[in-house]
Amino acid sequence: MSLVIPPHTPPPEAVTYEDVARMIDHHLLRPDLTDTQLHDGLQLARAFPIAAVVVRPCDLDFAVRHLENSLTQVAAAVGFPHGTGTTATKLYEIRDALRRGAREIDFVLNLGKLFSREFSYVESELLQAAQACREEGARLKVVLESSLLDDEMKIVAAKLVKRTSADFVVTCTGFASRGFTPRDLEILVWKTTPLAAVKAVHGIHNLDQLLEARDRGVARVGTTQTEAILHAWERRLAERQTPSDPVLS
Repeated sequence: MSLVIPPHTPPPEAVTYEDVARMIDHHLLRPDLTDTQLHDGLQLARAFPIAAVVVRPCDLDFAVRHLENSLTQVAAAVGFPHGTGTTATKLYEIRDALRRGAREIDFVLNLGKLFSREFSYVESELLQAAQACREEGARLKVVLESSLLDDEMKIVAAKLVKRTSADFVVTCTGFASRGFTPRDLEILVWKTTPLAAVKAVHGIHNLDQLLEARDRGVARVGTTQTEAILHAWERRLAERQTPSDPVLS
């Protein structure tokens, strides 16, 4: 029998600059990212009032210094991009990142254990990760790879995220062959909210895609196209405020 997903009620229409800006996590995670590109990306993250910038662990100290006294939080990628480190290694990465100033953790779930139906292993790892974050007042975002999961496994993963009190479930790392589908978003929103929020990654390249994800219940997006999206949003807001031409009598 085909899975029937109940309809989702869209949120109120976005009307302010912050409605869109505060949805964005600017990703600086490419393996070939240079120091110059990192600096430019952090400059952008400081210039715009976005939610967070997500960086590689090796770049965390520089990011924290650069974004000191900024509205933008610093998030560290842990277990990235495959999530296959031992639990002890991943917990060390979390605690090290929090000690160095990260306020959010993007934590890649171990998909091999999920596919092996070792759900107790996955749940235990997530519980420990969530506890480590809670102790420091930080947010935990659990990263899946939705393109590799069938509906059953998406539901299982979403339930595990919700049961372990993580703050977000994230669709993708951005490094698989494809990103999320609208159905992926519908399932994750259905099964996690309101206890956890959904972050959409690998498919948000422009403003319309962001707004469509927002209408489907997504609270955050991960993108490298932050500047273009926010400039497009500025233009759209300006168009809304421009009075229409008077009707000629």
